[in-house]
Amino acid sequence: MKAVTWQGRRKIGVENVPDPRIEDPADAIIRVTSSGICGSDLHLYEVLGAFMSEGDVLGHEPIGVVEEVGAGVRDLAVGDRVVIPFQIACGHCFMCDHGLSTQCETTQVREQGSGAALFGYSKLYGQVPGGQAEYLRVPHADFTHIKVPDGPSDDRFLYLSDVLPTAWQAVEYAAVPEGGSLTVLGLGPIGDMACRVAAQRGLRVIGVDLVPERLRRVADRGIETIDLSAIDQPIGDVVRDLTEGRGTDAVIDAVGMEAHGSPIAAMAQRSAAFLPDALAQKVVGNAGLDRLAALHNAIDIVRRGGTISLIGVYGGMLDPMPMRILFDKQIQLRMGQANVKRWVEDIMPLLGDGDPLGVETFATHRLPLDAAPEAYDIFQRQADGAIKIVLDPTA
Repeated sequence: MKAVTWQGRRKIGVENVPDPRIEDPADAIIRVTSSGICGSDLHLYEVLGAFMSEGDVLGHEPIGVVEEVGAGVRDLAVGDRVVIPFQIACGHCFMCDHGLSTQCETTQVREQGSGAALFGYSKLYGQVPGGQAEYLRVPHADFTHIKVPDGPSDDRFLYLSDVLPTAWQAVEYAAVPEGGSLTVLGLGPIGDMACRVAAQRGLRVIGVDLVPERLRRVADRGIETIDLSAIDQPIGDVVRDLTEGRGTDAVIDAVGMEAHGSPIAAMAQRSAAFLPDALAQKVVGNAGLDRLAALHNAIDIVRRGGTISLIGVYGGMLDPMPMRILFDKQIQLRMGQANVKRWVEDIMPLLGDGDPLGVETFATHRLPLDAAPEAYDIFQRQADGAIKIVLDPTA
């Protein structure tokens, strides 16, 4: 089959690789019909290459059709249409029973000190082949799937794999009071969708970015925006001016480890990328630094007694935190990868014919699988208006 593979720093290939097969009675094989490129895929493209091996199959946002099931699979049949969550989880351990499928005790990658295994996401999370391919093996398939109806386009349901539950959890964790206010830092796919979810709930939302296309998409939905490149004072001051001097009730940081405005950490990340893998893994795993400009802005923006919801991926081990300010402002922090299955029942009613979240038109680019190298390049460079790219293995 054809698959998108990691070939080195900023180098993506499309190769013929062996078709996946049933390896355990709990497995299923799906034929992928669409697969998104996630912002966190770009961390593998740039920062976390030391944890990749040449030929690793990428991707964790697939939708497709079941082609084969193992003898132990009870809840799936050949021909079922399914979205595959980005995390692999058993559905019956202590963590899964508590709605924390990203911490699944059955699939935890203990040798790396990590939570549940993820599709297509490096040695840190199990090095499981991903879904930017024609076919995908799904372990623990009875739980690691979301059945969706036949008929509507893939775009109606594709984002249940990651974007929708991640944005949903970000808003849930923000704990904004009814009728309250929320700042969203970073208007890539997750930040954009978080704005849509929060606005749908009747909250006042302020979206912040510096990419014109991203700002325009959010503004076109009637949401307030701030262009970071157009202000000459700290973003916290701008938001306080809009909120009676307090700041918003909550802030979502949808940026994460590669924020603009953190030159020293950026240099450290780039330097680590050129070390031999064994040494780079030790440096990143034990002394890694994130670019913290977005998080520091969130701490400044949020009102006293408010909440910061971190949904952008962070990976540093020695990140300096302004603890005095966090303590003095009595800020609550919530964070973590989305527990996809926990939120599906809440989200599904918004995926009907009315399409209140605009999922049908959310993708800016739909490209054939063979165009993956170009797709990663324009997504990384924020070129050609690329905000959400979907790969089509059937094209």
